[in-house]
Amino acid sequence: MPHLLAAVPQSLRGSVVALGNFDGLHGGHRALLDLALREARHLGVPAVVLTFEPHPRTVFRPDHPVFRLTPLPAKARLLAALGLDGLVVVEFNRSFASTTADAFIDDILIRRLNVAAVVVGFNFRFGYGREGTAPTLAGAGSRRGFAVAILDEICEENGAPVSSSVIRDDLAAGDIATANARLGYRWFIVGNVIAGDRRGRELGFPTANIALGADSRLRHGVYAVRLRRADGTVLDGVASFGRRPTFDNGAPLLEVHAFDFSGDLYGEEVVVSFFGWLRPELRFDSAETLVAAMHRDAAAARTILAAAGPGTEIDRALAAEVA
Repeated sequence: MPHLLAAVPQSLRGSVVALGNFDGLHGGHRALLDLALREARHLGVPAVVLTFEPHPRTVFRPDHPVFRLTPLPAKARLLAALGLDGLVVVEFNRSFASTTADAFIDDILIRRLNVAAVVVGFNFRFGYGREGTAPTLAGAGSRRGFAVAILDEICEENGAPVSSSVIRDDLAAGDIATANARLGYRWFIVGNVIAGDRRGRELGFPTANIALGADSRLRHGVYAVRLRRADGTVLDGVASFGRRPTFDNGAPLLEVHAFDFSGDLYGEEVVVSFFGWLRPELRFDSAETLVAAMHRDAAAARTILAAAGPGTEIDRALAAEVA
């Protein structure tokens, strides 16, 4: 689904374009995308998201990369599930950061995309030094012949703004339930299964190993998860994310044990959805005590997953897709 800006197909030109980073695609983001979809259907044109990779804050502070809730593969899956017609990606680097607001409008929105309309949040900023604002974009649209819709701030029931940063903090605390509630779907990662040291197999718990991004701040610990293969097969399981302190204290790794499965997943791209937090990562005195804990974890995960139900409308839309 993603298209680089330099290779946007003709079918996506003349669209209604939603602008932003959209990390997490939480309720605030979805309100903006719903507005874009309504406008696109009214005009009879596609609805497209224009986003930036990597996250601008990561470019300017590479030593403190932003913990991405939805890296590009996850974002693309979510946008497809939400009904968007396309995703256009701008490579964000220091050269692009020097683009003026006027040049962004002239070169990207008009020349490359030929936008019919643009949808942004009230606090959207763009162009060198963040000189462009939502109102200045609206003014340019009225002069240049495209509509601009500006969405007001969206808040939670308690009045707090819906925020990707707060959800990142939830995941860093291992609070999967709150993160999922704020997202409106079960948080998931997309990754390729890599070879491990086969220690889990030796312990009677073979695992599919997935390296998360270096920016991940997910709390080290054990989780109830569901793994989905490219062919649509769904496997319940239990996962550990961390450094394996009982053994090597190595680089962080997500290790997923799929229940009642004995096949080979090496090299496959899989989706792992997080349903619940079980416990923090611990160092055990022996392999035997670790195995006993793993049996308890598996039983707890099975209980959580058995009671989970089909999830939200977004969860169901994601589950209906076959990559």
